[in-house]
Amino acid sequence: MKNAKQKVAIGILVFTMFLGAIQSHAQDSQKLSLMRAVSLALQNSRELALERAKVDTAKNIARVDRAEFRPDLYTGSGAAYTNGLPIAVNGQPPSLFQLTYSQTIYDAPLRGRIRAEEERVKTQEIEMTRMRDAVIVRTATSYLELAKVHHSLDLLRNERASARQILEFTRKRAANGMELPIEVTKSELAVARIDQRLAQMHSRTQILTAQLENLTGIPSAQFDEVSAEELPQVNQPAEDVVRLALENSPMLKAAESEQSARQMILKGERGGYGPAVALIGQYNVLSRANGYDQFFKAFQRNNVSLGVLIRIPIFNSKTSANTALAGSQLSEAKLNVGILRNNEQVAAEQAVNNLAEQDAALAVVKLELKLAQENLALIQKRFDLGQSSLKELEQARLDEGEKWVAFLDADFARQQAQLALMEKTGQLSQVFK
Repeated sequence: MKNAKQKVAIGILVFTMFLGAIQSHAQDSQKLSLMRAVSLALQNSRELALERAKVDTAKNIARVDRAEFRPDLYTGSGAAYTNGLPIAVNGQPPSLFQLTYSQTIYDAPLRGRIRAEEERVKTQEIEMTRMRDAVIVRTATSYLELAKVHHSLDLLRNERASARQILEFTRKRAANGMELPIEVTKSELAVARIDQRLAQMHSRTQILTAQLENLTGIPSAQFDEVSAEELPQVNQPAEDVVRLALENSPMLKAAESEQSARQMILKGERGGYGPAVALIGQYNVLSRANGYDQFFKAFQRNNVSLGVLIRIPIFNSKTSANTALAGSQLSEAKLNVGILRNNEQVAAEQAVNNLAEQDAALAVVKLELKLAQENLALIQKRFDLGQSSLKELEQARLDEGEKWVAFLDADFARQQAQLALMEKTGQLSQVFK
């Protein structure tokens, strides 16, 4: 019996270890990369879901207006009491059965509004694309900054260790009368500043983790292992970048689409001076109860009417007012397109210049980091030979750590500029497929 219990216990232990291995493998396979974070954000985004719903709404609005040109068929019955001449009630004679058909064939103002609504579906689709790019930029920025903060925290912890070494060294020398008290205060201030930056980094980590959790919809524990990733380089002449920015600008596309919609409305309103045509038909089964056979010599029970209804406006003040309004709205839309085109061109040129400035700044920071590393290596050799003090060595390590943090900040600023330029040129959808 005892051996059986031992076998059961061993079996449970082995099964538990097997489950743990499976879970560990699953966690490793679910390591959050930048591409996966963006993919999850696009799937989980409420803003993007809202834009999709708006596209469906715009399509349904156009569908409602388009239904005016489709046939309508009604049926029903009615009864009315008459004393004397049987007069039609509400324009129709009381019928045991009635079937009515109507369909608009030509109505220029209505057709113009329908085409404008169909064009605005494209505008809403453009807005959905703009929101998609915004979600990509927001997710990529948060991910890359979190990776930078994680690396910066490691560097700052090393800096704090070096700063504390310097502080202890300075305190000992001050106690022996070899350093002034002000040097101790300077060392304490250096430690306090590093502690302040560490607190700020921890706070920023929590904020970025919460943002990514909200964007991707996955637990924050998976954000502990995010790592810095390089974005694809944008190596294109400034003229090509500006051209791409103007071709792919969502705001400019939306403004041009609205201009087209306004043009269609104006064309339709101008057509309102012409006739409108509709098909009509009606079938009635009349009753003898109201004395129709007595008042009308040629009474017949079944009646059919088919025809074309043509309305020719002679004077319609609303048409002229609508035409004037559509004309002014079209002029407004054209001016808006021109303003946006200029603004987008300036913004694209600024994005190109900003990326060039960030590249130059990163090159400077790289050299400063290289210089700090070479200086640390030199002082390390001198320290090993007894030609340099511990304070000088730790100060060199502190300087190198600060240059590392500056390098990470400059690299992140360059990545932000690169994301902004890719958003301007419409390249985000190609990179984050």
